[in-house]
Amino acid sequence: MRLVINGKERDFSSLPATATIMDLIGALELKGDRVALEHNGTIVRRDAWAATSIESGDKFEIVHFVGGGAGE
Repeated sequence: MRLVINGKERDFSSLPATATIMDLIGALELKGDRVALEHNGTIVRRDAWAATSIESGDKFEIVHFVGGGAGE
């Protein structure tokens, strides 16, 4: 399966044809509670990831939140 992630085409041959967004998050080794995701131009709520199918050619914008800040 070929997907576009943040503007770059990537191959995910390990994902099954019936993959969901949740499968993609796992393949990317991301922590789901720290990610915001847009699928083909639509923001998808985290509670819908397991039920949202993906197909080869789909486009994703993924933002991964990280903690931190200025120390005193």
